[in-house]
Amino acid sequence: QVRLIESGGGLVQAGGSRRLSCAASGRTVNTYAMGWFRQAPGKEREFVTAISWNGAIIYYADSVKGRFTISRNNVQNTVYLQMNSLKPEDTAVYYCTADMYLPDAGSYYDPMKYDYWGQGTQVTVSS
Repeated sequence: QVRLIESGGGLVQAGGSRRLSCAASGRTVNTYAMGWFRQAPGKEREFVTAISWNGAIIYYADSVKGRFTISRNNVQNTVYLQMNSLKPEDTAVYYCTADMYLPDAGSYYDPMKYDYWGQGTQVTVSS
């Protein structure tokens, strides 16, 4: 069983930066794909970014491309999300997720393909 714990959320002004962390425990995730999704009030959960087990494959939603960066440290069993140039529309609960096997590119974008989820961390961007 994999347990994911997000941290780093909070209130930030538009144009600012924030770094989220997701620490995995219970099992090493250095062979797992990992990702970030977010959910704003009244909206469906949406894909933000994902990274393959070795970091060779990375995907970003168009809405965050060029502003957000995902990275991972397999020694520390942690994945990060660096968020720059934040906008009010980035306000959401951000969830970390992991899965041992994502067979194709489309799987990375599909929340139903991920087996493990964190509890989420709130990011609020004020205008």
